[in-house]
Order: sequence, then structure tokens, then C-alpha cells
Amino acid sequence: MSELTSNPVILEKNFARDLNQAKDYLSPQDIFSKDELAELKKRSNIKGLRQLLMHLVVIIVSGYFWLENNNLLIEIPSLIIYGFSLASMFAALHECVHYSAFANPRINEIVGWFAGLLSFYNSTFYCSYHIWHHRYTRIENKDPELTDLTPTNLWEYIWIISGIPWWIGKIKTHFFCAMGQFEHFPYIRKAAKSKIRRSVQLQLFIYLVAIAISFYYQQSWFFLGWLLPLAVGQTILRFILLAEHIGCTLDANPFANTRTTLTIFPIRKLMWNMPFHGEHHFCPSIPFHALDKAHIKLRPHLNNVTTGYLSVNFALIKSFF
Repeated sequence: MSELTSNPVILEKNFARDLNQAKDYLSPQDIFSKDELAELKKRSNIKGLRQLLMHLVVIIVSGYFWLENNNLLIEIPSLIIYGFSLASMFAALHECVHYSAFANPRINEIVGWFAGLLSFYNSTFYCSYHIWHHRYTRIENKDPELTDLTPTNLWEYIWIISGIPWWIGKIKTHFFCAMGQFEHFPYIRKAAKSKIRRSVQLQLFIYLVAIAISFYYQQSWFFLGWLLPLAVGQTILRFILLAEHIGCTLDANPFANTRTTLTIFPIRKLMWNMPFHGEHHFCPSIPFHALDKAHIKLRPHLNNVTTGYLSVNFALIKSFF
């Protein structure tokens, strides 16, 4: 693994560098005292493992009720919960990419990779992508997230929420990376390319083995146990992730270019506190378990704080008419 993607200290500096250089805006040191910031930034293996265990229990229990039950009244809710718990492993990957889910860097790397396996992301690729997103948040022609489709009408919105563009994009990205074709990804440094290629190849190989085993035993468990639930969960995840930046400013103002969404406890837990997204972007080195504490002091500075994902999405739909 290259130094860029394996050293949490370098990662932290990269995530925060441009933010702290933006003289027009406050920095974390302007909001929090030295002791407060040091306390907020403390990483914890115990808290990370507790969160991971909770997430895995939800996956296992809901998956069992989805696959081993013939009652539609139980099957459908179980499918929705199971699917979302798989898709929201992306949040675990995201936290591990920041090396803040656990105090131990190696645990972050291992958990992040397997979280990507479950959610159809690749943590090695995502690390390079996400560094660029934080460095150039909402800066046109620099932030890679701005290449995603932004809905301008109801049909585009439905298309995005369906998850189909996400699936197409992920399949293309995995294919290009596995083939070593990185010209589409200017944010990937030369030193990281071989590592990303091997990582994606291994991930795709595991999927192919799982499909082959499923066919060999003439079982549909790969489709029913992973593909279909993940497709269901992705529609919910699109609904959530769409709220993070849409309608926010296209500039480097950390208090205006990102949205914090105050949501219900189950979603906040399965999303590893990612709904506190404004707080996360303002100080990316604060781990997931401390973002709610950071919110208390940052709330007066945040321009975009919304209660519930329904309100964000309804407001977006209303803007089409």
C-alpha cells in the first residue's frame, strides 16, 4: 500500500489541508479549544468494534428473517432492513478510509475492505477518490462527486433514487480499475494504481467465486442473499446520500457546502453518524462516535441543518415544479 493510502497521519493532513488553508473561513482550532479538539479526535478500538458488532448483528438477524421466513409481513420489512444494513456498510468503509473507525490502522484497512465487499464499493479506490472530495468539496471541475448526475427534474430524481446509475457507475469503475485503465480517474496517484488494481481484482474474483458456487449448487442465495437486498438497500442509501450536498453552495465554505441531517436513531447508527455530515467535513479527523458531541458546538455555525431526509427530498422534488 502506498504511503498516501496507508498512513493515517498523512491522510488526516490531506483531508484537512485545504480547509485549514482557506483563510476566509474558520478552522477547527477557531471553534474548539486544544483540549476539546484532542478529546474529540480520540480514536477507539472498543467503540469501533462495538459499532461494527451492532451492524453485523443487524445484518445477520434481518438476513435470517428474510431468507428463512415465508410470511410476507415479516419478509418484506426484513428485506428492507437487511438490504439497507448491507448498503450502509458503505458508512463503515467511509469511516475506515478516514482511519478513524478504530485506533489501530490495520483494523481500519481490513474492516474497510470487507465493508466495501459487502456494499460493492472498493475501499482502496475510494480512499483516493474521497481524499479529492474532501480537498475540493463542491469546487467545480475538481470535486469528483460533482461528476455524478444532479437531478433537475422528477424523472432524473427517480432515476438516481432507483440506484441504477450507481450500479452502472460501480461496474464501470471496477472494470476500469481491474484492467488498469486509470485515465478516467485523475485523482489516483501513480503510486496507488497497482494497489488499487490488485484490490479490485481480488474483490471481483470473490464475487465470481460466490456466483460459481451458487450456480454449482443450483441455489439462488447469491441473488437472494446479496444482490437483490443490496439493490433494495441502495435505493434507501441514494435517498440519504443525496441530501449531503445537494442544494448547498458551490464553494469552499465548510459551513455552507455540506448539509447535516438530524434523523432517527436507527438510521444514524447504521450510517455510523454520517448524517452529521457538516461536522464531518469541517473536521474530518473527528471519529464517528464523537460527531454528535461536535455538533453541539458547531450547530450555530452550520448553514444547512435539516430535520429528516424526507424534508430534504420533498423540498428537492418541489423545486422541480
